Amino acid sequence: MEFDQETLKPTYHLLIGIPGRSNALEIAQRLGLDQSIIDEARGLTDQDSQDLNQMIASLTEQTRQANVDAAAAADKLHENEALYADLQKQFDAYQKQKSQLMEDAKRHANEVVDQTKKQADKIIKDIRKKQLAAGKTVIKEDQLIDAQGSINALHQDETLTQNRVLNREKRKHQLKKGDEVLVKSYGQRGVIMDKLDDHNYEVQMGILKMKIDDSDLEKAAPEATTKKAPKATIRRTRSDGMTPTLDLRGHRYEEAMAEVDRYIDSALLAGYPSVTIIHGKGTGALRQGVIDYLKSNRRVKSFGFSPANAGGDGSTIVKL
Repeated sequence: MEFDQETLKPTYHLLIGIPGRSNALEIAQRLGLDQSIIDEARGLTDQDSQDLNQMIASLTEQTRQANVDAAAAADKLHENEALYADLQKQFDAYQKQKSQLMEDAKRHANEVVDQTKKQADKIIKDIRKKQLAAGKTVIKEDQLIDAQGSINALHQDETLTQNRVLNREKRKHQLKKGDEVLVKSYGQRGVIMDKLDDHNYEVQMGILKMKIDDSDLEKAAPEATTKKAPKATIRRTRSDGMTPTLDLRGHRYEEAMAEVDRYIDSALLAGYPSVTIIHGKGTGALRQGVIDYLKSNRRVKSFGFSPANAGGDGSTIVKL
């Protein structure tokens, strides 16, 4: 539990992965114990203990600052994602408006061309009639036909221009077996293995096969290949909110089991060699459910209860 050396008060923040330093003398000072007694006690403490406390204090401060920086980065990322979504929305609206304006312009131009064509046909018809009555040709027939053709060529094709944004999105989701895809929620590339139903696909990501909704998939361009195919590897990614501990306390049984399944997949993709699942003691039903699941999962190397001083049988350490 974090302790604020400035205020000499606990912050009630739990720090994972750092041993707690002894704050007995600081707490005694805050409670009003005579300063001379505290100073004498510090003098009796061996140098190694003091150095260790300083080291732990330094680690605690570094961890606190790292958490602050990570939270700030997450906020900035959220702001940038919101800005990108807003810009994408505005760009799509612009493309749609541009397409509509183009169609309106073509339609208006064709109305003008139609009017011009009617007037030109009337004039050409009148010229032919007058030439026939006069018995001589002033304007040759091929010239009249060319003039008509030139007017007809002004007609614009009013077939709606295909919206590039919609086309791009459509191409992204025209998925088939063997396609390389990007799984957006994991930020990982994979390959379509099979179509399970109207909206779900089986996707191979490294050593994992997962059921993914089509809304979470985007067709990806094939990666450049070399003569020697690289081995499939799992790399640690900075998954937002992904930690090596899953707390199931307070969850319903069915919800907890689904959460465990998703969490193990995420932990494997994030590259964690081991994780801790906190299921509590309670009636033991949740604990037994977790154990049964871990036994059936081939991606779990081994598992066992946490040490007595770290939760005992209220949590399970899983090696992947």
